[in-house]
Amino acid sequence: MRILSVVSLVTPDGAYGGPVRVALNQAAALIKLGHQVTLAAATRGYQDPPLEIDGVPIRLFPALTVLPGTGFAGISSPQLLRWLPNAIRAAEVVHLHTARDLITLPAAALTHRAGVPYFLQTHGMIDASTNPLAAPLDAVATRRLLRAAAGVFHLTEFERSQLQQVAGDLRFVPLANGVPSAAATPPPNQPEVLFLARLASRKRPKLFVEAARRLHADYPDTSFALVGPDEGEGRTVEAAITAAVAEGAQVSWEGALAPDRTLERLGRSSVYVLPSVNEPYPMSVLEAISVGRPVVVTESCGLADFVRRTDAGIVVDDSVEALTEAIAELLADPAAAAQRGLRGQTAVRAELSMEAIAEQLVGQYSAAIS
Repeated sequence: MRILSVVSLVTPDGAYGGPVRVALNQAAALIKLGHQVTLAAATRGYQDPPLEIDGVPIRLFPALTVLPGTGFAGISSPQLLRWLPNAIRAAEVVHLHTARDLITLPAAALTHRAGVPYFLQTHGMIDASTNPLAAPLDAVATRRLLRAAAGVFHLTEFERSQLQQVAGDLRFVPLANGVPSAAATPPPNQPEVLFLARLASRKRPKLFVEAARRLHADYPDTSFALVGPDEGEGRTVEAAITAAVAEGAQVSWEGALAPDRTLERLGRSSVYVLPSVNEPYPMSVLEAISVGRPVVVTESCGLADFVRRTDAGIVVDDSVEALTEAIAELLADPAAAAQRGLRGQTAVRAELSMEAIAEQLVGQYSAAIS
């Protein structure tokens, strides 16, 4: 089967986050099943853009900011949009990791016009937004393209309800974000608590630094590390780190990290913490569990039920007190924390393997083509 996958932006620092990781994981698993997959995206930051990532053929085209001040939504790629029509006609099915943006929505429109079956996966990025740009864009493109899709993949019932508010009843297909199987690695000799995500307000990196400040007296040998690109919170985080270090805490910000190095970096930590609120389905949490690390997430995280059901970590409310207590609980009993990590890893392998996700995709694609 010839499959074209489209995602908005691929960068060396992984700035676009989970959708890129999901697209690459899916493509690699489909290739292992013998299918031909090409991933296309806009790009910036590479001196020489790669022709493949993780064994997946990739076509990258220069990104251009056409609507300043609107973040990723204001990025387009004229070269990519000129390349797509021929690529779409050569494909049997197109899978678009879609947001309200000027890359994936035009790509979906081109696919619809070409009469090629396509699937949309929105990763929680299309919701009942109050952004003034959302209403006109939905009226012109979003609703029509959602309704014409052969299937709309959704992670959670909440995401499904949000999409229903935008476009009504659609051809909904539940689809989990799987992860490749990863070997368990022993925790480091010196304990480390890790935050690996974009430094954006919703991720609440400053709360992580505050927890580190509060814990250093009781856990002086524990280091706290933030890894990820700045998305508006960098200066605030740097100031908080300076204050925490002055009090004796071991906390640092390592900057951005290439997506293909995240699993290795997660494996060098003891505990993974993501204080985000309203996080649909964070791939970093899933990847941390896949390498056997216990996690701390909030109630509004889309993986909270999985973490609680499998005892893969601790689910907390939005307060810094609850976050600090949960981290302390895991640090106080490393053996129990390690057991939580192993339980989570076992559950991920059983329920969220990429092999199972790829087979589900093939079934959906084949039905749409036939």
